[in-house]
Amino acid sequence: MLLNLENIEAIYQKISTSTEKARKVFNRPLTLTEKLLYGHLSDNIPDPPYKRGSDYVNFQIDRVAMQDATAQMALLQFMTAGRPSSAVPATVHCDHLILAKEGVSPDLSAALSQNAEVYNFLQSVSAKYGIGFWKPGAGIIHQVVFENYAFPGQMMIGTDSHTPNAGGLGMLAIGVGGADAVDVMSGIPLELKMPKILGVELTGKLSGWVSAKDIILVLSGILTVKGGTGFIIEYFGGGAESLSCTGKGTICNMGAEVGATCSVFAYDASMKRYLESTGRKVVAGKADQYASFLKADPEVANDPSKYYDQYIKIDLSKLEPYVNGPFTPDLANPISALAGFLKENNYPDTLEVGLIGSCTNSSYEDLSRAAFIARQAKAKKLNVKAGFIITPGSEQIRFTAERDGLLDAFDEIGGMIMANACGPCIGQWSRKMDDPERKNSIITSFNRNFAKRNDGNAGTHAFIASPEMVTAMVLAGRLSFNPAKDTLMNADGIEVKLDEPQGYELPPMGFDVKDTGFLPPLTDPEGISVDVNPGSDRLKLLEPFNAWDGKDISGIRLLIKAKGKCTTDHISMAGPWLKYRGHLDKISDNLLMGAVNAFNGKTNSVKNGISGEYAEVSKTARFYKAHSIPSLVVGDENYGEGSSREHAAMEPRYLGVRAVLVRSFARIHETNLKKQGMLALTFADPADYDKMIEDDMFDLIGLDSFVPGKPLTLKIHHTGSSTEEILLNHTYSDLQIKWFKAGSALNFMKEK
Repeated sequence: MLLNLENIEAIYQKISTSTEKARKVFNRPLTLTEKLLYGHLSDNIPDPPYKRGSDYVNFQIDRVAMQDATAQMALLQFMTAGRPSSAVPATVHCDHLILAKEGVSPDLSAALSQNAEVYNFLQSVSAKYGIGFWKPGAGIIHQVVFENYAFPGQMMIGTDSHTPNAGGLGMLAIGVGGADAVDVMSGIPLELKMPKILGVELTGKLSGWVSAKDIILVLSGILTVKGGTGFIIEYFGGGAESLSCTGKGTICNMGAEVGATCSVFAYDASMKRYLESTGRKVVAGKADQYASFLKADPEVANDPSKYYDQYIKIDLSKLEPYVNGPFTPDLANPISALAGFLKENNYPDTLEVGLIGSCTNSSYEDLSRAAFIARQAKAKKLNVKAGFIITPGSEQIRFTAERDGLLDAFDEIGGMIMANACGPCIGQWSRKMDDPERKNSIITSFNRNFAKRNDGNAGTHAFIASPEMVTAMVLAGRLSFNPAKDTLMNADGIEVKLDEPQGYELPPMGFDVKDTGFLPPLTDPEGISVDVNPGSDRLKLLEPFNAWDGKDISGIRLLIKAKGKCTTDHISMAGPWLKYRGHLDKISDNLLMGAVNAFNGKTNSVKNGISGEYAEVSKTARFYKAHSIPSLVVGDENYGEGSSREHAAMEPRYLGVRAVLVRSFARIHETNLKKQGMLALTFADPADYDKMIEDDMFDLIGLDSFVPGKPLTLKIHHTGSSTEEILLNHTYSDLQIKWFKAGSALNFMKEK
């Protein structure tokens, strides 16, 4: 076991003591979320208690997890912090840089060769600073954390937006940018606005083709991609207790798709079974001792509206399978309505590829249910009519699934097993297509389906469903297939119907693995040196950003006015750009290349306000920077939705953008901008977005009196002689304003 029992005992004692104090301050019963939040306060419990949704609060974090794409920049920053080792347990997981192309062995070999410099850097930094290191092929960060480090009541952060996956084991697990991880590893509390709490009561029980995945798919449709922003989602009820532990993880994982800070389930029997089956029986025993503190007080379920800021009830017995997409994870359709939806929108019904796995759905249970369908296919003489790709979540899952014949079941119907890595889920997929521009449909069990997300092709319509639904649709070769009702023609010309999927919550013969791929922190790191080749195009040491000069910012040029959805994929694409995640200058060439310019409807084509020429966003930004001209990015609603990648904040900062002004922000991206010393601002009147014209110039006024709650002013100089002023809101705390003045949070920390 990789966990320290003394640390677990200390966490539980603090939660129990803080819960008793918080009950007295609140003078009422507490939700699970309140117990865990107040059990991790860095300061004493205030009276009156913190206001949800408005007060900034410091939290003491128990653990940090980083995946290789984000760990590079995080650790480059941490190296400048002056710490001899991480102040909290931390791990690095090499899962993002492996390109899915030919299969497990060739893809892993290629990754080890192509990324050797990065892997060596991450391994040496981890060894030097007391950080656990999971080698390439060990598995996807969230699955590995779930199997080894997660336990009820813990509070962790991770430099990946799907860190909340660990909520399936009763944790508060929050996705953050690398700068937040640096702070926590440096011994500084995590500052977070006290979240609101959304209570989701689950009643009834899943049956037939319905899975845990369908719960979050339907909830995504209810909440939309921004409906959970500022909330922790707390699930409860008899339906919640009926779910497997890994099923709970799937639901919490995709809470990121509604913008939630994180999601959490109460400790129950399924969590105990999972802990025991993964070698953490002693942890389950501790959780049993403190069980009353790892669930909401009984009165909460009796009157949910009294304790939650928002309350939703879902009857699992009435659910049917859902398919979400394309282009956004909140476009939810029950399978019974999907055929009509496809026809109405002229979306391609023919299915070209089905993909299962990812951090969202790669558990043993997921693979066993999909394998049940695959075995049926062979027995009933059905052939796949679309490509079929399977990605196990970890080496432990892969080894156990291979031992039990699950992987053979996929192989026998034409499935391709890929390395234990993120792969196509994050765009690391070398897809073979006759025409990349052609409209086509794929279906995955992943979590996101933004345009170009999986294969880089704008014509790909990506849909999301459960692994068993993906497997069934691969056999049908069409999205409109409803396995609960429709039949398929087999090789003998006979109509056959698929039986409802069955699977195993946990492997009947237990988990097994020969080599987990883990390298523990060194006990004596004195001899470790971390070298970065000055001529490298993969890694580059960081220079601190300049501090604020104490003046208002004038003569600002508009870099881009982004129209519509602008996710972190649009701001800083993944895929082939992942290899530059440790080189800020190189990766800055992808700045906002996927954003749609509101003035010409094109991507990566913006007007240079000096020359009048249209060029790439990064090229125009570099021109302004070279001529000491400050620039401004304007965006629409929920700007920065998606991944936690702080590169989407560091790139504009590096290329001279002084402020990002939008109608609304996604939580993580707003924080990332603040951490890098940027001004993250919103229109006081969202309609003012329309006042921003391509050739305008701007002055930001009021920075000399920049304080929490007080708007700033933007003076707009329109073409000609007309000017006007608009108000800009912000959510900066006193500390965050100090970050801005110092030039970044890291600069401020070093000053202290």
